[in-house]
Amino acid sequence: MQLASRHGLSRQLTENDDDRGINVVMDAQETGQAQQDGLKKLREEIKGIRIAMLTTAEQDGTLRARPMGTQEMDANGALWFFTSADSPKVDEVQQDRNVNITYAKPDDHRWVSISGTAALVRDHAKIEELWNPLLKAWFPKGLDDPELALLKVDIREAEYWDSNNGATVYAFNLARSIVTGQQPKTGDHQKLDLA
Repeated sequence: MQLASRHGLSRQLTENDDDRGINVVMDAQETGQAQQDGLKKLREEIKGIRIAMLTTAEQDGTLRARPMGTQEMDANGALWFFTSADSPKVDEVQQDRNVNITYAKPDDHRWVSISGTAALVRDHAKIEELWNPLLKAWFPKGLDDPELALLKVDIREAEYWDSNNGATVYAFNLARSIVTGQQPKTGDHQKLDLA
């Protein structure tokens, strides 16, 4: 019997397969490697893009987006942002943890969309680890601010578009597509399942 995994990999299992545990372990390793490769690619795509747009849903379903400074993408792929615990976005996340984060660097023809789940984190040690004195512009009380918190986003999926060609090649490909009627070859596009 063949089973499809959540990450697009498949494995062969038989009812009385003595090697079943080995197959499962190998698939877990393959899945883990695919996930690590996906996270590595995602890190490359968002590198140098400090500000992201975080989209949440209000109680009535209205979508709200705001710019957020990314503090870190940790080893597990979670994204970390500073926030005030009493901000409307925190209320929205507590109603619906599903969020979208977008990164864009148009000059490099790079766009990234990330879907995940957000949670408020009030771990003072993590806050101190990620704190930067420049953040006092948004949090004047600094580390003494009782409302200072972090928003952690665990990534489920990411999708990116990256045209690593220069502007001239990009423009040429667009012009060629207009003349030929074919879709332009504008670069790399991939959807990553990181759950």
